[in-house]
Amino acid sequence: MGVFTLGGLTTAPASSRTELLASPTLDALGALGWLDEVGVVEIDPDVSDTAATQERFGLAADTLANCVVVGGKREGVESIAACVVLATTRADVNGTVKRLLDVRKASFLPMERAVELTGMEYGGITPIGLPAGWPVLVDSRVVADGVVVIIGSGVRRSKLLLPGRLLGALPSAQVIDGLGMELPVR
Repeated sequence: MGVFTLGGLTTAPASSRTELLASPTLDALGALGWLDEVGVVEIDPDVSDTAATQERFGLAADTLANCVVVGGKREGVESIAACVVLATTRADVNGTVKRLLDVRKASFLPMERAVELTGMEYGGITPIGLPAGWPVLVDSRVVADGVVVIIGSGVRRSKLLLPGRLLGALPSAQVIDGLGMELPVR
């Protein structure tokens, strides 16, 4: 499997283009046995951001998923998690995420810290290959039947395409209804 076509993107199985994956992503895909189930496609790093990828390749917004790293503290103890939501939504950091992490205030990790902790490039951070122990909070719309999503690969020069259900099957995944809040229509 691992070959998907969405909009102007056609992937190759990740097993055939491992040079397009960040080391943690490659290691995780191998450990999960997903190298042949997940597709990878090389892109121009300048169009790695979600909106640019959507425009360049003619993609529907509900096929792009964003992974953001958030953290917060309670009584001096830090909790960090990744949130995966469709591009048509944004993670409910100040409500749902804060409650799930049981922290006083949740916020996005600064770029430099997110890059350092994940071993991935900013703009390419993916839920596949994150540090052990981090919960991966996945909005239920991402894992709905038949949904194929585009996410980062750990580097800016490529994207992964995979059935959203696989993200819900990650060892540290928690599928959450209402994690993503609808964005206002412009």
